[in-house]
Amino acid sequence: MSQPNSAVDPVTPQTSTDTSNPSDPANPGSEAPPSFVKLAMRNMVRKGGKSLFHFSLTVTALLGLLVGLAYLTR
Repeated sequence: MSQPNSAVDPVTPQTSTDTSNPSDPANPGSEAPPSFVKLAMRNMVRKGGKSLFHFSLTVTALLGLLVGLAYLTR
C-alpha cells in the first residue's frame, strides 16, 4: 500500500522558506526600532557628564523658579 502524498519523507530534509529571522543582520526591517526612552538612556550613558550637568542645571532653575514664585505670591 502506498502512503498519501502529504506524509513527510524521512529521507529528504524539509527546507524552510521563512526568511523572517529577527536575528538576521541582512534583514534589519524585521526588528522594531528602539523606543525613545531606550535611545535617551543610551545617550545619557554615553554622554554622562554633560547629561548630569544639564539635569542639575534644570533642577536648580526649576527650584529657583518655584521659590521665586512662592516668595512673590506670599
